[in-house]
Amino acid sequence: MENNNLARALFGRENHLKLDWPTRRNICIGIARGLAFLHEESVLKIVHRDIKATNVLLDRDLNPKISDFGLAKLDEEEK
Repeated sequence: MENNNLARALFGRENHLKLDWPTRRNICIGIARGLAFLHEESVLKIVHRDIKATNVLLDRDLNPKISDFGLAKLDEEEK
């Protein structure tokens, strides 16, 4: 991804990204929407189980993309 991951954007030494508070809020909302989709709207309900700043990639426009589904599991519970 163009802007690497959220951890590097927040804590990286080179500090090439200056994330103001409205941008940070938008990133948090994007992550929450992604998780809500995985949990509620996707045909396969997915529980990520490893959300952290290094597993959130940022595209050119600083839109968050959830990555690393290695610990994820399908929620097969019938409701």
